[in-house]
Amino acid sequence: MTWKRNPAPQSVYRRQLSARLKELRDRAGMTLTEVAKVVEVNQGSLSRIETGERGTSPVLVKALLDCYEVTDPAVREDILDLVRADQAQRQPWWKKYSAVINTTQYGGYLALESSATTFRSYEPQLMPGLLQTPDYARQVIAEMRVDLDAKQVDALVNVRMQRQKLLEGEGAPRLWAVIDEAAIRRVEGSPAVLKGQLEHLLEVEPRINVTLQLLPFAAGFHPGLYGSFMLMGFPEPNPDVVWVENLTNSVYFEGSADVDRYTEVFDHLRARALGPPETRSLINSIIKEL
Repeated sequence: MTWKRNPAPQSVYRRQLSARLKELRDRAGMTLTEVAKVVEVNQGSLSRIETGERGTSPVLVKALLDCYEVTDPAVREDILDLVRADQAQRQPWWKKYSAVINTTQYGGYLALESSATTFRSYEPQLMPGLLQTPDYARQVIAEMRVDLDAKQVDALVNVRMQRQKLLEGEGAPRLWAVIDEAAIRRVEGSPAVLKGQLEHLLEVEPRINVTLQLLPFAAGFHPGLYGSFMLMGFPEPNPDVVWVENLTNSVYFEGSADVDRYTEVFDHLRARALGPPETRSLINSIIKEL
């Protein structure tokens, strides 16, 4: 399995830009060595730009477009727009929380999440972060991140609440979440917190861009027992990405074989899960128990 653990996965715009620049160089019939001599930039730097490992500037891209004899104003402006969009994503809203956000484990995820158009989430133990209430998120973070003090926990709760704005407004991404029954029955501290969380799910689920399914205990053993994962989709021609998090770091997969495998597992899980109406009924019954 091909996996990546880059400090910060390239934005969807950088991925598009790198592909476009390599395509233009190939069309021009030039090697990286030849281009480096023309634009007077280190060959290694150009290679990393083409693979998306590093960003670039409008000045350099203009020089590359001149080198590749790209004269169409519309094409040039389209490519320069990708450069500007990537630069904007290098100054994200979560930068002020950098003291508590581990770049490898969380920052990289936020970089991808901010430009995704679809989310397919499976959670066996917890509510998806995009659907958590502040009280529930605070309990989860405080118990899982024992290395943080109360102020740092509050900072991460704020980040989680800010992320949820992605699902609001016209053109918001689509979220399809499959949650194991274990997650909605896990009571920590006060049952009132879980009750508030479940009531929040009932409020969010009717949104046109949110589909929620519960995977009941009755489903027995299933392929989701390996753990949670998030499938993120992006505008064409960018490939889907799978994000998997563990205790010390996070990894993302973008190879088609890996994405196809996780997609197959997600399809199995949603097929075995309760439909949205039955999900609402089960949540309501658990709320009554609480």
